[in-house]
Amino acid sequence: MKTILEALYRGQINPDEVIVPTQPEYRSVSRQVAAQTEQWRERLGEEVFRELEEYFDLCDSADSMHVEAAFLHGFRLGANLLIEVMSNREELVPDAASSMPL
Repeated sequence: MKTILEALYRGQINPDEVIVPTQPEYRSVSRQVAAQTEQWRERLGEEVFRELEEYFDLCDSADSMHVEAAFLHGFRLGANLLIEVMSNREELVPDAASSMPL
């Protein structure tokens, strides 16, 4: 059985490809986005709409960079929290001489 670390190293873990929001309104909003995209395509024409898509691609790139930075920050914060908790674990286990309850 592979470990998570091995799967991560081999590029077999891709959370961004499998994450689907669980909010009930997600599918409805996605359908609305698709419908409005088609309306704008018809209203603007192919050439102008393609330019707008290029703009949105740039916005998506910037958003992706922000999401990646937020993920890394959150992961590091979580890892540091675990380190802090584990480094103080002896304080959580009373010795036989102590009458301190857990």
